[in-house]
Amino acid sequence: MSIKTDASRLPRAPRTAFLSRSLRSALQSAGLFTALLTTALVSAPATYAADAWPSKPIKVIVPYTPGGSTDTVSRVVFEKVAQSLGQPIIIENKPGANSTLGVGVAARSTPDGYTFVSILAAYSANMSLYSKLSYKPADLVPVAEMAELPLFLFASKKLPVKTVGELVAYGKKHPDTLTFGSSGVGSSAHLTGERLAMESKVKMTHIPYNGSAPILPALVSGEVSVAFDPLLVPMPHVKSGKINALAVASAKRWPGEPNIPTMEEAGFPGFLMSSWTGLLAPAGTPQPIVDRMAKEIAAATASADVAKKLTDLGFVPVGGTSDEFRKLIERDTVRYAEIVKAGKISLD
Repeated sequence: MSIKTDASRLPRAPRTAFLSRSLRSALQSAGLFTALLTTALVSAPATYAADAWPSKPIKVIVPYTPGGSTDTVSRVVFEKVAQSLGQPIIIENKPGANSTLGVGVAARSTPDGYTFVSILAAYSANMSLYSKLSYKPADLVPVAEMAELPLFLFASKKLPVKTVGELVAYGKKHPDTLTFGSSGVGSSAHLTGERLAMESKVKMTHIPYNGSAPILPALVSGEVSVAFDPLLVPMPHVKSGKINALAVASAKRWPGEPNIPTMEEAGFPGFLMSSWTGLLAPAGTPQPIVDRMAKEIAAATASADVAKKLTDLGFVPVGGTSDEFRKLIERDTVRYAEIVKAGKISLD
C-alpha cells in the first residue's frame, strides 16, 4: 500500500518574519536567533516523517536460524502487523554467536523505523556471558515483548523418576550421574538447568547441543537425564510414554497440560525461568514509531487467529509497552548474571 503525501500536512517554514525588529535584534544579540531558526527547520520534518511511517517495506532481523522459536513467533506476529500497516515486513535471518551477530547489525542500522531485531531472553544473558560485545544496551531501544515461552522440565524414561522431588533425591543418592541437555552454552535452557543444579544442590553435568532438535532423541535414548525445553516437540513423546514431563518453570500451569505442576509447586519457590521473545529497534528511532509498533504488536498478539497459532505452538501471546519490555530485559539481565557468575560460565 502506498501512502500519498498530503500537502496540507507538510510543515510550514518558521514564521520568523512576524518577529518584531526589537525582539529579533534582542535574539540576535543573545546569539539565539540562529538557534531558534535551525531548531524549527530541523524538528518539523522529523515529526512529519514519524507521522508518515511506514512508507516502504520494513526489515526485521532474526538473529537465529529459520524454524526456531524467535523466527516462528516473528513470522506469525509480523504477518498480521504487515497487514495492519499496509507495508511488507521482511524477515532476515542472521544467526551466529548466540544471537549477538544479528543484534550487532541492528544496533548499527539507521534508526529510521525501517530496521528492527527480534530477540530471545538470551539477549539478557549475553550481557554477562561475553566480556565484550559489538554493541551496548544503550545502542538499542526496547519496543515490545511478543510472547512468553514456558520451559518444561523433561526427564528420560531411563531415569526412575516421575517428579522433581524424586529427581533431586536420585541425584543425591547417585552423585555425579545426572546430566542435562540444552540448545547451547548460554541458552535459557542451559541457565535454567544450572539454576536447578544450584538450588537443589545436586551436581548435574551440562551437555550442550547445536540447537534444540538433538535434545529429544538424547532424552529418549538416555544420553541425557533431563532437559528444559518448550513443550511443542517433546510433548507428543510424553503422551506416547517415551519421556516424562516433571514440571514447568512458569508462574502458572500450562492450560493444555494442567496435570504438570510448576517448579514452585514442586518445591522451588520463585523458580520462574520462562524464556520470551520481543522486538528491539536501533537507538534514536523516533519514539512515535516505537510506540506505534508496540501497539501494532499488542493488537496482533491479541487477535484470535494469532493468539491461537502461538498457543498451539506452545507460546503465550503477550504484547505490551516499550517500558514494560525494558523492565523485563533489565530484570532478566540481573537474574542471568547471578547464574552466570555462580556457574562460572563464559562465551569468550
